Amino acid sequence: MALTARLWRFLPLAHGTVRKPWLLTGVAGSWGRCCTWRLRGSEVMGNLGAFKRSLLFSALSYLGFEAYQVFSQAAVVHAIAKVFRVEEILEQADYLYESGETEKLYQLLTQYKESEDAELLWRLARASRDIAQLSGTSEEEKKLLVYEALEYAKRALEKNERSFAAHKWYAICISDVGDYEGIKAKIANAYIIKEHFEKAIELNPKDATSIHLMGIWCYTFAEMPWYQRRIAKMLFATPPSSTYEEALGYFHRAEQVDPNFYSKNLLLLGKTYLKLHNKKLAAFWLMKAKDYPAHTEEDKQIQTEAAQLLTGFSDQK
Repeated sequence: MALTARLWRFLPLAHGTVRKPWLLTGVAGSWGRCCTWRLRGSEVMGNLGAFKRSLLFSALSYLGFEAYQVFSQAAVVHAIAKVFRVEEILEQADYLYESGETEKLYQLLTQYKESEDAELLWRLARASRDIAQLSGTSEEEKKLLVYEALEYAKRALEKNERSFAAHKWYAICISDVGDYEGIKAKIANAYIIKEHFEKAIELNPKDATSIHLMGIWCYTFAEMPWYQRRIAKMLFATPPSSTYEEALGYFHRAEQVDPNFYSKNLLLLGKTYLKLHNKKLAAFWLMKAKDYPAHTEEDKQIQTEAAQLLTGFSDQK
């Protein structure tokens, strides 16, 4: 209303008054005589109509600009609120993950499975995979969850190719899916898996988990059974390969970046030293794995495996 009132004041004949024809007086150039031009009524009304149209156009433009500013401000406020909301969800998710609340974490994140946020999506991929690995999960449910996790990880990577975690979890999920797609697919996927682990390390050299996973990749192909090696050679000109020494290098590097970050890294250090016939160092790392505080079901499984390997040492004595 205030805007309308301000514009109305500038409109000719706004207050119902009839003005006399305008007299325009000017100096007649080099002759030095004063001249008067009297405009006819049709000329006045013609100019007045154009003037009104011009003002109306200006008014609409102004109103449009005002509306644009209002909507833009609202959009900014909405975007900021959305960012804060996502950050709040991520904080809650990380707290549940650190607390080992696997099922609660999955329930929280599945509410936002249609999200476009890469950080939320890779966490959902991780949560889906963690649920799949629970002992109470049936084989049928596990398979569904594994493929579900891959889809979330893929979407996370599509949303942000610069996210090291998206690369990491995409590689992990591809590896899991390989268990259901046969040896040929598993070997073919190995190249993709390695590529994404290496990219994750490149984007974040301080992420111990990505380094650890490259160690697992090396360990897996170092201990590949002979029949799988033969199949790999038949299917691929240069099949993937690695050594226990290379795997050991990655496991130690991960430990240097973040000491005692993961019970499985301790276990695999012990197992790799066993493969290299160094029982003294194998026992050292297996003991650390056995004594690692169990926060998750996986930690408990690793404690059991480490204890069994150490018992095997005693039996040999």
